[in-house]
Amino acid sequence: MSAVLADTAGVSQARTSPTIAAVLLGTGVVGGAFLKLLNTPAAASIRLVGAANSRRQQTQAEPLADRALREKLKTQGDVRNDIALLDALDANDAPLKVIIDATACGTLASRHAEWLARGYHVVTANKSLAGGDLPGWRALQAALAQGGRYGDSATVGAGLPVISTLRRLRHCGDALLTLEGVFSGSLSYLFNHYDGSQPFSALLRRARELGYTEPDPRSDLSGEDVARKLLILARCAGFALRPDEVEVESLVPGSLRSLDVESFLSRLEELDEPLATRFAEAKARGGALRFLARLNQRGRARVGLVEVPANHPATRLYGTDNQFALSTTRYNTQPLVIQGPGAGPEVTAQALLGDVLALV
Repeated sequence: MSAVLADTAGVSQARTSPTIAAVLLGTGVVGGAFLKLLNTPAAASIRLVGAANSRRQQTQAEPLADRALREKLKTQGDVRNDIALLDALDANDAPLKVIIDATACGTLASRHAEWLARGYHVVTANKSLAGGDLPGWRALQAALAQGGRYGDSATVGAGLPVISTLRRLRHCGDALLTLEGVFSGSLSYLFNHYDGSQPFSALLRRARELGYTEPDPRSDLSGEDVARKLLILARCAGFALRPDEVEVESLVPGSLRSLDVESFLSRLEELDEPLATRFAEAKARGGALRFLARLNQRGRARVGLVEVPANHPATRLYGTDNQFALSTTRYNTQPLVIQGPGAGPEVTAQALLGDVLALV
């Protein structure tokens, strides 16, 4: 049966014959934003044949077409069963079949290579495989060599064209010399606004209220998310780095790392003094603090808090902007800079949609 897509006024558009059958894993903020995009003309070639959160799923056409699908899946639907989701893909006659992973689940990411080997395409915002252990990344490369396609634009920079640029430069025979930038929207916001006028803990609470950090801000402050993104980019540039080859500076003191979330949030003031000292020292030298990721041509990789001069490109960021400065053998007198919003469900979902549509 042809898919019927409603426009924003709720008027049915002409029936089309979808060329892509899709299963969506994850209906959180990013997955929810993706579901909204499916109700736009741009997604007319896509038929959603299954959707799942961590506990429930839906594979029936009528509920899948319901604009309240995300909310209803919280209390309605079948028990989560990946076999049934893949059966729904297999039963569809669309020539392209894609699994969209909008989660951050490491267990799901570990199955990406398996799905590719079985003939499905995979589009993902999940960094756990491409930015994880080296054997998993190599398994992914082996699966891709068999002809599967892997859409990963949403894993770094919320779809900013950094991964595609690195791959294009390498394909053209260029080579990365250095990569430096701000890869975290939450850490970008925090250090763009941290000016000594308020404690860091107060700014962090505000960022959390605005939804700029993870519910547990240690996910951002630990630097581990930035390290995964740096690994993904390093590997795209030809450096087969292991996670333990990335030096990571955490902003979370050891005494706060093993606490439950509520206990950690009640002790945020313990972050203030060390950061205030570093800020004052940087300011006295005319500099600023930014949380940077860096990679050089020898494959040395580091993420952490850095004092930068006042004229450094990272001091000219706004809000949750990301920035990627690439120096290569051909871009060697001045780096190629990619900058823009690097966080947010809408732009991340758009990156997912773009990767799905690129399969056609």
